[in-house]
Amino acid sequence: MEKTNFRCLHCHKLVSLKASGTKHRNHCPYCLWSKHINTCNGLMKPIGLTFKKEGIDRYTKKPKQGELMLIHQCLQCGKLSINRIAGDDNSYSLLKIFEHSINMPTNLRKKLLKQGIEALTKKDKQEIKKQVGIKNL
Repeated sequence: MEKTNFRCLHCHKLVSLKASGTKHRNHCPYCLWSKHINTCNGLMKPIGLTFKKEGIDRYTKKPKQGELMLIHQCLQCGKLSINRIAGDDNSYSLLKIFEHSINMPTNLRKKLLKQGIEALTKKDKQEIKKQVGIKNL
């Protein structure tokens, strides 16, 4: 029998595995926490937001704007990863995570950059408003 939902290990809410905007839900849409599946099974804390790298537009020769992504860090093994947001992710939880991105410690921001992950800053506010669908930010 195929599993259709799971209980979040962080906020304990029941979560449907069916998510709009993604084929494979890998985090809770309420608190945005995840589980480090296939490795240590540790809890993965949402620590920031980034944009997916989409390459260069062949006409304008400028970088394409990528979709909004969550940055997670495993509390057990420390691994950093990025994950797509889903259409039903809580907008206000995403905004809280954006605040974490803005106020991220320099050493963590540098560690992410070494892995090619650029945490978002205040300059990204308008694009986040657009992608999250919130008018007042």
